[in-house]
Amino acid sequence: MRGALIAFEGLDQSGKQTQTDALAAALIAAGHECERLSFPDYATAIGREIHQALHGGRDYTADVMQLLYVANRYEFRARLESWIAGGRIVICDRYKASSVAYGEAQGLDRVWLADIQRFLPAADLTILLDIPPKVAVERKAADRDRYERDLDLLTRVRTSYRAQSSDPGWTLIPGDRDQAVVSADVRETVRSQLGLL
Repeated sequence: MRGALIAFEGLDQSGKQTQTDALAAALIAAGHECERLSFPDYATAIGREIHQALHGGRDYTADVMQLLYVANRYEFRARLESWIAGGRIVICDRYKASSVAYGEAQGLDRVWLADIQRFLPAADLTILLDIPPKVAVERKAADRDRYERDLDLLTRVRTSYRAQSSDPGWTLIPGDRDQAVVSADVRETVRSQLGLL
């Protein structure tokens, strides 16, 4: 029986890691096998290059940065396909929509950003944890990377995410509420959309 891929999207500090962990625990308790990934994955060679760029060690243009992000996901393509084919539920903290949102916010073409990712497994469900940029900044006051410091960019990223959230297979959940309330909404979305809980 085929598994599923669930992607969490949103600005940094929107609660993606917290909700990824909570959903994985709920799915495992319900008897499902789960795998979790967080993108970018800084443990790979491409991931280390991304980390350098985000923290001032490299000066790449917006298109090169998005190509690196996409390449980082392609490093996991075979693994993703194998897990899903084997019946596992894969939960990603960021996935394809991140490149569309951040790239579009920097003036890149949305169609191109989606097209270069067309050979990656599609998400069965994408959950947007929506928070205003000012909340993201309030939740992380120090050690912000170059994207996290740019409020105008984050505003454009949020606009792109919200536009994408009208696509089939998406659910927008307000992320600036109590974690337990958000978790309950996440579980209900997974139950109603995928029948997993």
